[in-house]
This record gives sequence, structure tokens and C-alpha cells, in this order.
Amino acid sequence: MTEPEIIAALRLQAIPNIGDITAKKLIAHCGSPAAVFEDKIQHLLKIDGVGRFTLNGLHDASYLDEAEEEYEFISKEDISLSYFLDKDYPAYLKHCVDGPIVLFQRGNINLNQKRIISVVGTRNITNYGSAFCEKFIEEIAPLNPIIVSGFAYGVDITVQKAAMDHGLQTIACLAHGLNQIYPKAHKKFASKLEQNGGFITEFWSSSNPDRENFLKRNRIIAGISEATIVVESAEKGGSLVTADLANGYNREVFAVPGRCSDKFSKGCNDLIKQQKSHLLTSAAELVYLLNWDLDENKEESPVQKQLFIELDETEQSIYSYLQLNGKQLLDTVALECNLPIFKTSSTLLGMEMKGVIRPLPGKLFEAI
Repeated sequence: MTEPEIIAALRLQAIPNIGDITAKKLIAHCGSPAAVFEDKIQHLLKIDGVGRFTLNGLHDASYLDEAEEEYEFISKEDISLSYFLDKDYPAYLKHCVDGPIVLFQRGNINLNQKRIISVVGTRNITNYGSAFCEKFIEEIAPLNPIIVSGFAYGVDITVQKAAMDHGLQTIACLAHGLNQIYPKAHKKFASKLEQNGGFITEFWSSSNPDRENFLKRNRIIAGISEATIVVESAEKGGSLVTADLANGYNREVFAVPGRCSDKFSKGCNDLIKQQKSHLLTSAAELVYLLNWDLDENKEESPVQKQLFIELDETEQSIYSYLQLNGKQLLDTVALECNLPIFKTSSTLLGMEMKGVIRPLPGKLFEAI
């Protein structure tokens, strides 16, 4: 985009009565952000859902001044801007009607891959939640997914630190501008995170981490990824809002179950009980339900068969069955090997990592 078009897009974003949905309607009707401000009001009023109240501030010069000031800020800083029609705009987010028309990014973000998952949860993470986050990232790391979260206390920073420890790209969606880090205690992780991904936000440098901004940014966390995982949540909370948004975008939602007496498992248990999410106890279940195939990412995460691999009793039973019977469905493997589905699923994933079996289209597996 040219500088005038970027400033025009920022100007649209600044006008209070014009949200992202309306801005996209105006741009589609006029052909570009700059063209919106050149068109006559009576023409714009013909657009469905656009009224005089919406357009009230369209030619207010103060919003142009604000847009030019923000453009000057991002130009001086190491910040890139992503317009919703650009190729580098997050692919999944493009399908969300209320996705931001403009996103600001800083770091080494590369969204040119399919495997993107968001992980959210309580800020009051328990030992159980921490252990799950670390184990989950360890299990999923060979598939090289991008891990998205909010960089907040609790589940967010736990899962993002684990992702960095395993060399995974992780993206922090912020509820404020890129001129600050919130919470300040996490500033010490900022540099490493930018090396392993980066920060993304729709908010300007003038925006503070206000409560309503956190609720607004949740739609980016839900919309930017293929699936959302809720690790721990109380009966009410922002994580459940994110899960609802993900469901609204027709994305997969997973929840980690907990004891019925645990306060911070109540939200997850309710999601599962109300059939608003899949039950998640291991990375293998996510891999199976999302139909991820290791062969798709061969260059990024090569899996080579090794000589003299040691298999435990369960793995040997499955391997022998697949060698004898050829390609088989997961459900069939579980039935014939007398194993529960969840155990079979996690074992198969482990065997994929060892390079002794491979997944095939149609949820089939075969021995190598």
C-alpha cells in the first residue's frame, strides 16, 4: 500500500462510529480506503447498514491528524503494518468478518503455514495447568505449529515460554499499542519472543491496556488460528469469551478437563459438558481431530526411521498389528489391540515421532 492509502486506512480505523465491518463495506464499495473520503456522503448512504450517524465523523480533520501521527510513529519504530487485503495478513483472520482492517506487528512473524493454534486460560494457573502446558508443547513441538496467546500472567506466559524453549514460533496478541509491554513483569521475555515470533495488535500507540481492549483482542486470538485450547478457566472469564468467539468463527475448540471441585477447571468442564469443545488430555487428540499429517511439514520437521528403535509393549502390539494387517483406521487399531481410543491416539503420535508408522488420508495409519 502507498503512504496515502495507509493513512486513509488508519483514518477509517480512528473514526469511533466506523467499526471494522462497516469499514470493509465502505472500502469494498469505493475501491480503496482513500476513495472512501473522496466519495459523496449521499453515495455512501446507499450502502446497506450505513447511516448518517455512522458517517458523522468521516470528514473530521482531527482523525486525519491522528492517523498521520500514528503513521509517523510506526515508520520510526520497527513496526510493520498489515492491511486486511494484503497477502501477509493472517490467512485465518481474513475469513472473520469483524477482523481488524489494519494490524501492527513487530518481531519475526511468519504466518505462511497452516498449523496455528491459540492457547488461553486463567491468569491464576495451577500446578496442574502448568504441567499440562509444558507437556503439551513438548508433545506437539515436532509438528512445528505456531502458538498464539495473550502474553498475560498464568496460562498465556506459561505456554509461550514453553514454546520458546522448544524453538517454536509464538505470537503474542496484545490489548494495547506496541509502544509498551503489559504486564511490565513480562518485558524480560519480549526480546526472546520477538526472535521466536513476535507481537501483534490492532491498537495504536495511544491505547492503554484497558479492560475492554482485552475483550476486543480476544477475537484476534480466536480468529487468527485453526483451533483454540482452553487450559484452565473459572466459571466466567475472558478465556470462555475467546472459546465462544472461536465457535462463532467455526473453529475447533478444545478444553482440558479437571476435577469438578477445582475452581479453575469449572469453565473447561462446562465447555465440555455443553458440547462447546472437545475434551483434550494430550497433543495426540488434537493432532487426530485436526487431521494433521506429519508428511505435510516434512521440510520443517523431518521424521526419519531409525535403526534399533525401542518400542514399549503397547507400541510393539500396535506396530505388529499394522505390519500384519496393513493400513488401518485408528478406531480399528484400538479395538483390535484392546486399547482405549485416547491411549491409542497418543501412542500412535509417539510412534510417528519415532518414525515407525505414518498417518494417511482418511485417518488411516500404516507401519513403515
